[in-house]
Amino acid sequence: MKRSMQKVTSLILMVMMLAMVVAACGGNNAKNNSANAGNSGKETQGEGSSSGKKTELLFWSPFSGSDGPFMKKIVDKYNSSQDKYKVNFVIQPNGEYYKQLDVALSTGKERPDLMIMHVDQVPTYQSKDQLQAVDELAATAGINSADFAEAPVKYATIDSKLYTIPLDIHPVVMYYNKDLFEKAGVTAPPTNRAEFDAAVEKLTDKSKGVYGYVVPTLWPQQFIFPSLVWQNGGELWNGTDVAYNSPEAVEMVQWLRDMVDKGISPANVQQDGENTLFLQGKNAIQFNGPWMKSQFDEAGLNYGVAVMPQIGKAKQAIYAGSHGFVVPKAVTDSNTLAGIGDFLKYVSGNSLDWAESGQAVASKTVMDSAEFKAMEFQSTVSQSFSSVQFAPNVLNWGTIVEPVWSELSNAILGKKSPQQAMDDAVAKSRQAMK
Repeated sequence: MKRSMQKVTSLILMVMMLAMVVAACGGNNAKNNSANAGNSGKETQGEGSSSGKKTELLFWSPFSGSDGPFMKKIVDKYNSSQDKYKVNFVIQPNGEYYKQLDVALSTGKERPDLMIMHVDQVPTYQSKDQLQAVDELAATAGINSADFAEAPVKYATIDSKLYTIPLDIHPVVMYYNKDLFEKAGVTAPPTNRAEFDAAVEKLTDKSKGVYGYVVPTLWPQQFIFPSLVWQNGGELWNGTDVAYNSPEAVEMVQWLRDMVDKGISPANVQQDGENTLFLQGKNAIQFNGPWMKSQFDEAGLNYGVAVMPQIGKAKQAIYAGSHGFVVPKAVTDSNTLAGIGDFLKYVSGNSLDWAESGQAVASKTVMDSAEFKAMEFQSTVSQSFSSVQFAPNVLNWGTIVEPVWSELSNAILGKKSPQQAMDDAVAKSRQAMK
């Protein structure tokens, strides 16, 4: 009898151990399946959630400059605001960002669940089938595309599907030296070509080495030249071919060169030369992006900012870039997608911290707030939003347009006529398209 009882007891123990092994294997398989489904994050212990765990999200950005801490602040606030999700914020070096992203998306190693992408990169990555449409994610999270500035939403809508949730828009703007304006008797920033030409004449004082507008020969012509071409009724891309040797485009190149010939701008300006002179108080006007604000603030300049004037004769048009949130197509885990939606909903209503970095945010809710309107710089930048245009929606546009910048420099430096420089740029661009 005693022996029988021992056998029964041993059998019960074996059954219990087998059950534990099966349960453990089942748990590991479930976890592995979740990871394979696209959730690169893990679940960690948390308080207040029904499961006692948080779903982790890996979020990449290229904000390796002074803007990084502002995004980190938003992420930290979100993580503290709830106990269901945890966003792990990773900053990749700006210059290497897309190279790192290409590796992560193609290999699946350390692939982010959410990432920042410049809006003009969206068509290329969408064409490679590496992004997923965010319409359903946004709808589930209560995010409405109508609550954002129209330009990036329209640009990133491909085949009637939206591929980004906009964060900001950064157009080229006009910075001006208030002290130089006052000395020259220029009472307001110019808004058109006639006012601009008259202002830079007054602002130029060659005896003191002060120039009305120092024409950059390289960067940031990537923002200035397209704006001028569009303003004058021209196009960079006509639908089938590059078009920056049109009469409208060449006229604007000639306008830039004329300022050098007239002495409004010094000749042979080197890279960043216009910015160096602006910091020294010897360049009255500079066209550049919102990212320059912190540098000018730190330098203690008495400067103002205004919408870029309409130099061309056709319309107001201002070249811009835009940061937005995109989701890799490989992310399919429902908990991860729900967490992404929850985070983006939070950001869309709480991006004032991002505005403090100097950026004009794309969220209409934030733009309409009293706090944002009180930010004189950012609210001025946002006045350009109705006129912004992005790079042509053409695959590999960066490679195609690259020859323009060296040829434009040749024209401004007087090495080639404006027409010859733009004809050469078109020829090189067409070669790059083959």
